[in-house]
Amino acid sequence: MEKSKYEILMELASKKSLFYPAAEIYPNSPAGFWDFGPIGQSVRRKIINFWRKEFVQKESMFEIHGSQVLPQAVFEGSGHLKSFADPIVQCTKCKKYERADKLIEEATKQHVPESIAIEKLDVLIKENKLKCQKCGGDLGKVSKFNMMVETIVGKQGEMKAFLRPEACQSIFLNFLRMTKTMRLKLPQGIAQTGGAFRNEISPRQSITRAVEFAQMEAEIFFDAAKINEMENFDAVENYKVNILRLGEKKIESIPAAELVSKKIVPGKLIAYYLVRTQQTWNKLGIPLESLRFREVDKEERAFYSRATFDFEVETSLGWLEIIANNYRTDYDLKGHAEKSGTDLSYVDPTTGKKIIPHIWEISAGVDRTLYAVLEHALKQNKEGMYLALTPKIAPFDAAILPLVNKEGIPGLAKQIREELQEEWFDVFYDESGSVGRRYARSDEIGIPFAITIDFDSLKDKTITLRDRESIKQIRVKISELKEILRQLRSGKKGLKDFGKIITPKSEN
Repeated sequence: MEKSKYEILMELASKKSLFYPAAEIYPNSPAGFWDFGPIGQSVRRKIINFWRKEFVQKESMFEIHGSQVLPQAVFEGSGHLKSFADPIVQCTKCKKYERADKLIEEATKQHVPESIAIEKLDVLIKENKLKCQKCGGDLGKVSKFNMMVETIVGKQGEMKAFLRPEACQSIFLNFLRMTKTMRLKLPQGIAQTGGAFRNEISPRQSITRAVEFAQMEAEIFFDAAKINEMENFDAVENYKVNILRLGEKKIESIPAAELVSKKIVPGKLIAYYLVRTQQTWNKLGIPLESLRFREVDKEERAFYSRATFDFEVETSLGWLEIIANNYRTDYDLKGHAEKSGTDLSYVDPTTGKKIIPHIWEISAGVDRTLYAVLEHALKQNKEGMYLALTPKIAPFDAAILPLVNKEGIPGLAKQIREELQEEWFDVFYDESGSVGRRYARSDEIGIPFAITIDFDSLKDKTITLRDRESIKQIRVKISELKEILRQLRSGKKGLKDFGKIITPKSEN
């Protein structure tokens, strides 16, 4: 039986230590916690840096870093202690808990709305004759379970606190300070990356459903009366956004201007950020045909959301939600203002008008993005499976490969490594085995370029530069290597722009 991409990726993740279970040397470690090895962490970090440069910086957002531990009062103000719960069901025989909606989805391959009543989940379990996945026993009644991860602060545990379940609350709590110290003017995005924690009942599908995970969070604060006064909208109005409309089975590609004119979205500001989101994840290497926004109906979306468009990527696991895009209105600032007793309103510096800003949320999962990027990068050549990662998020910029381990070649190779590292290039040095095998090892983990140092390099100070995807090679001067790699990494130029393509020598 042919392996799925998920299975292939899991094998590669284990073989190359991309990611693996936390505390794996202990047999009873809880599921849902993952460690990332050197290769996986490098790609993960570069995805975050790519998002920061392509999305946060280009949109002139403020970036903060908020605490992961917050007092109980914050989550009373946000509503989490009342409403942040998942439906669970327990096996009457082995007592194992499962998340009811996901259990039904996996068994029926049908989407189950998050807001569905627990009574309806009981009916679906009965109608589909679902049993415990572990022992085959009967399932009990569905109930609700709060997903907050609780902790205590202080020597005697004086203060009850929680690990944040989402990164956005720190942004809302920082809003007032930003208005006072950063001359904030609406509309304004505030962003951050960081960890979040949800007490998943039945973590599965590796890093796509974990207890501890990371988010790339952006909250756009704006005046609801000016939602159609978007300064840069003209630049994107003809860009087509992939949307699965309510009740439809076919994805439509709709220009941003049409999203607004047909009132598919509440205004230009939202259409603009849908465009920027799709563009950014497409540049990460995910093809447009595998990206979509799924319009979420009123019954399924969060009670505070006026409009929700889940951004999803098609994978071997199905359509995987990567980003929650929510029009949160003024719910968050009003809730925290009421609970804290602090005025969180904004005064327009031009008109003097006092308002509570509305918020458009773009909450992206780092680890889900990593999974989707890796799966879409999986390709096969004559050597086997490899990762065709775009150079900007590859774990290393280049591999450095001395042809042989003698006669001054390793010395020159190490000198080149040091010079590149001095300019902050990530390079991978490999001198073991045939050059062909080393090319294959380099390709496997997604390194886009390979630098081979040979006997001619000692004479004329040139090296062979190989492109992973085309397997083409050119000969370039060592003195020009840094600038060439910068241009190749940016994607602005290709190998052929820097020299004549040469016929490669034997790689064995």
